[in-house]
Amino acid sequence: MEQVDGPCPAFDTGALVHLIRDQPYLKTADPMPMLRPPDLVEVGDEGVVVELRPRNMLAVRFRRGTFLLAADQVEPVD
Repeated sequence: MEQVDGPCPAFDTGALVHLIRDQPYLKTADPMPMLRPPDLVEVGDEGVVVELRPRNMLAVRFRRGTFLLAADQVEPVD
């Protein structure tokens, strides 16, 4: 996906997505973000987009927390 300054147009809030590649770490979507180990979310885990952020970033709620991910790290669930 192309980097833009506005929210990511390919996803809507509430969209169901799944992770498509392993992450080196996870960044929480809290007001004061923290880095978390990558084993909290595995490839294929499904989550819900809860917020669209600038620069193609999404806040996605998974079973084990809400994390910031680049839009190219997830795909919509069919």
